[in-house]
Amino acid sequence: MGAGAAGGARPEVSSRVLTVPNAISFARLLLVPVFAVLIVAEEDLWALVLLAVSGASDWLDGVLARRLNQTSRLGQVLDPAADRLYIFVTLLGLAWREIVPVWLVLVIVVRDVMLLCVLPALTRRGYGPLAVTFVGKAATFALLYAFPLLLLAEVPGWLGAAAAVVGWAFAWWGVGLYWVAGVQYVRQARALARAEPVRGRLGSDDTGSLPQGGADA
Repeated sequence: MGAGAAGGARPEVSSRVLTVPNAISFARLLLVPVFAVLIVAEEDLWALVLLAVSGASDWLDGVLARRLNQTSRLGQVLDPAADRLYIFVTLLGLAWREIVPVWLVLVIVVRDVMLLCVLPALTRRGYGPLAVTFVGKAATFALLYAFPLLLLAEVPGWLGAAAAVVGWAFAWWGVGLYWVAGVQYVRQARALARAEPVRGRLGSDDTGSLPQGGADA
């Protein structure tokens, strides 16, 4: 959400709450508990369907935000938050079913906790959420593809074997990029914290989001 409009112009970021993109993001958040139940109940087919719907709606709310000129600060928070929740819930579910090791959960959670620790320093200086970087978007993209594939890897036969190989490839790339993006955000936050704030929010990019690897991570 919030990508530049045609011709390089930045979309206006409003404080509106009741917008079509925000409604879609809210719906994605409400489906997170449903997705968690499906994973725990080993209803893998329905879990994959829900993930596909969530991914499509993630793309749709960004398109609508630009075309309807409904980019909002709330949407810039809700969208990556939904991505992160789906990643976290999928990770926990796969770890609980022993499909992925617990250390993979810890590696991702520790990175997010690290970024949360820098938020107070930015907030005290009047800066808003940091803009999503290309590396962060790529990391979220990779992880959101990795975990459904690892879930699909439970299917017996050649399909499961192929999904396992591709899924772990996405997972390793995703985790690596997730941490690279995390280091970038920490460095950017440190630079902002040392500088005297001149604006109430970060003005380098109107695509601002919670510090993240993507959701999107």
